[in-house]
Amino acid sequence: MSDRAKEQTLAEQAPSRYECRACGYVYEPNKGDSKTNVPPGTLFEELPSDWRCPVCGAKKPQFEGIGASSAPSGFQENLNYGFGVNRLTPGQKNILIFGFLALIFLFFLSLYGLR
Repeated sequence: MSDRAKEQTLAEQAPSRYECRACGYVYEPNKGDSKTNVPPGTLFEELPSDWRCPVCGAKKPQFEGIGASSAPSGFQENLNYGFGVNRLTPGQKNILIFGFLALIFLFFLSLYGLR
């Protein structure tokens, strides 16, 4: 595997938030949990197995992933629609767009050869 990090889609870049089904508390990885000394940037999956909800004391299995706060609503559900461009990374989309524009430009230049 190369040294460069794998390019990710916008939905994959943002860490998911998790909501307690018992009380509605939302664990946000960017904020961490100051009550139990969990530093900001700690993903939900990295929390210790004995970690509990700071509000009601529910265990980790009581939490449900609700997606990233910066991700558009319904984005994950709609990734499989269309012609597959929803799963492209930003770099792949740029290559597709500018490659198509270059192809159209070459097509119009070739029209000058017709006489």
